[in-house]
Amino acid sequence: MKIKVGFGFDVHQLKDGHPFFMGSVQLEHHKGAFGHSDADVLIHAICDALLGAANLRDIGFHFSNTDARWKGISSVILLEECVKMLQEKNYAIGNIDCMICLEAPKINPHIPAMKTILAKAMGISEDDLSIKATTNEQMGFIGREEGVVAYATVLIERV
Repeated sequence: MKIKVGFGFDVHQLKDGHPFFMGSVQLEHHKGAFGHSDADVLIHAICDALLGAANLRDIGFHFSNTDARWKGISSVILLEECVKMLQEKNYAIGNIDCMICLEAPKINPHIPAMKTILAKAMGISEDDLSIKATTNEQMGFIGREEGVVAYATVLIERV
């Protein structure tokens, strides 16, 4: 059996009055992530980890922020496309471990909904998707609520 590991990272600015999507769940907060798509850092980190594990470059290569097709798009659609690319190379997702880093809002109450949505989009069990969150202890751009970061590690296997 051939297995591969991938790592993903994403960061977006937080801006007042913007919608805030995390794991395809809209969070209530006075600030939201700003970007070309819906700026869902969690999904973007997962996409980069999946693409990297399969040696398929990165999310920016496939879904350029200069391409009008992706303007305002739900990142779940990008995730579904990444999963299709993996399947075309005969890979299946083993498991995914994610970490979100932000000061506010609290993520923990939303994790079950995120896991349900994302696991369905990827065709995996919720048990194979771990989502965690932490703060930056009020330090740096994350601590000042200027930005949000997500990391993801994935295991894929040849089928």
